[in-house]
Amino acid sequence: MDLLRILIAILLPPLGVFLQVGIGKHFWINILLTILGYIPGIVHAVWVIAKK
Repeated sequence: MDLLRILIAILLPPLGVFLQVGIGKHFWINILLTILGYIPGIVHAVWVIAKK
């Protein structure tokens, strides 16, 4: 299941974070990072998924 979330996180980082932790601080941080730069959003999303 984590592999699927990581693939989703690469395509749509906020969706990957949402599927892992729901709407919370990590979700909003990821949206901000994705807006500022797509790569930081991916890195954060993969980090959140791997951490949990």
